[in-house]
Amino acid sequence: MNPVIRLARQADHAAMLDLWERAVRATHAFLTEEDIAALRPQVWQGFTAEGLQWWVICGDDGRPAGFLAYTPGCIEGLFIDPYCHRRGLGTLLVGHARHLADGPLRLDVNEGNPGAIAFYQAQGFTVTGRSPTDAEGRPFPVLHMRRG
Repeated sequence: MNPVIRLARQADHAAMLDLWERAVRATHAFLTEEDIAALRPQVWQGFTAEGLQWWVICGDDGRPAGFLAYTPGCIEGLFIDPYCHRRGLGTLLVGHARHLADGPLRLDVNEGNPGAIAFYQAQGFTVTGRSPTDAEGRPFPVLHMRRG
């Protein structure tokens, strides 16, 4: 696989949403089916949100194998197709975010996603705090992490 990172296009959104759902089902055991159904339209709307940059990492077939939501200095979301886990794609996207940030980089990660926490720690992030709810006030605790 020769991955390519590029800005997402509108034509990528359906594949990104499908990828998001598969990734969440594989990594977010704390979410119920109702939670996923409620989050799905919010994720879809987020693809056109002002201020967010959406980057995809594509394999040889040109389809997104993962994506990154980015605002200056912050990873807002990073999802990798479960079939592509442990192939270095997440590391490439974090590296891309570090390049874009050109300085400290922060993120929030769900406390109930130990695999993601371990991944970010391996990328040099450290926990700087904790919130009992996510950014929208839902009862999903998040860890605040920072690198650099």
